[in-house]
Order: sequence, then C-alpha cells, then structure tokens
Amino acid sequence: MIGARESIQDCIARLDWTAMTRELDNFGCTIVKAALSREECRSIAAMYEQDDIFRSTIVMARHGFGRGEYKYWSYPLPTIVADLRTALYPPLAAVANRWNQLMKIDVNYPEAAHEEYLERCHAGGQTRPTPLLLSYDEGDWNALHQDVYGENIFPIQVAFLLSEPGKDFTGGEFVLTEQRPRMQSRVEVVSLQQGDGVAFAVSHRPVQGTKGAYRVNLRHGVSRLRSGHRNTIGIIFHDGK
Repeated sequence: MIGARESIQDCIARLDWTAMTRELDNFGCTIVKAALSREECRSIAAMYEQDDIFRSTIVMARHGFGRGEYKYWSYPLPTIVADLRTALYPPLAAVANRWNQLMKIDVNYPEAAHEEYLERCHAGGQTRPTPLLLSYDEGDWNALHQDVYGENIFPIQVAFLLSEPGKDFTGGEFVLTEQRPRMQSRVEVVSLQQGDGVAFAVSHRPVQGTKGAYRVNLRHGVSRLRSGHRNTIGIIFHDGK
C-alpha cells in the first residue's frame, strides 16, 4: 500500500535548513529540494486557466519585463500556495533577521507566524496578494529584476519549478546576479528539477568582508526558453499595494 503524501508543512520541516542557510549566506540562494510532487506541480500549473482565482494578468512584453505572462492570485489563496507561504516563512524569517542585523537595518520580522508579518504589511497599505503563477513558451524570458511592492519588503522569496526540464521544455534557467561594490558582478545559474524550489535574496544580502559585513545588491530572471512550455510559481512573503 502506498503511503499518503506528507503535508507541505512536514516536507518543509524535514529539509536540512542548516545546510540551506549556509548556502543562502554564502551564495544568496539555495535549493528547496522536492517540495512538490509531480501531481501537485501539474495541479498548480492547471490553475493558470482559471481566471476567476487571479486578481490580474501581466503580459511581460507590454512592460519591458521580457516575454511571457504571469498572474497574481487573489485572496483567499489556493490551499497549497497558502501552505507553502506559511511553512517556508519561519525558517526564512530567522535568516532575514540575522541578515538585517549584519547590515544594520532596523527591521525585525516576527518569526513564529507569517500572518503576523502580513498584518504589518496590511497596516501599511500593502493588502494585495503577491504569490504568482508564471507561464513561458518557446522564446520567452524574464528580465533581471527585484520583486519590491512597497515599503515592507521581506528579503527572501522562493520560486518553484512546475514543469519537467528536458521533457516539457529546454532552456529557461533561473539566473541570479550579484552586484558587489567596486567589483564585477557575480552570476548564479540554478538548475532545478520538477518540484524543486529556489530560495533567494530579493534585493540585497550581507557579505562578510575584511572590515565586517557589507551589502550587495541582487537581481533575478529567467534565460530564454529554447523549446516547450515552462510554468513556475513565485512565493513572495510581503503583500503589495
């Protein structure tokens, strides 16, 4: 008899957060391995056709964002999307608080529950949900950018690959660039399997130098899709205006 699929919360809790935190500290990103099953990936991707559960659709070319489309979910979020947001927030909040201390940023994130942080966003006028579902076809790409939607910015976000590389699509790699003071930019290209996520810095992170920690700026994007179709979801922890 095949056992029941473990919950999103249990799946996230069993990850090696010590090693993942080390990667976030050293490189600004880490892989959230096998967080979603193949069936869950297909189920989420199929939501793209359900216009009534989204608050808006963005055609990237119209805004100079690249090529492709994405849709922002409305509240209430689908259960699996809400569960990912809730489960991922506490371990990432601990990292975010330590980063802010190192960068001498006077912002602290409640670590126990994501709902507490959302209350802060909503009190500041950021009430629109930001989790999004992205769709790329052959030739589509996403320009380097930062997902900032207001004054309240949670410094880490997560993107999950819903499609199977090599079968559903080729190309379309996740790219993270890091601009270091008085140095050339550094690039991370993250290879994901279906159901994997990548947690990464939204806009900046601390790097330890000879005279203490200093701040580096980051942007992320997606390289050109060579063939096929690619779906991903973005889990952003701050809401927008």
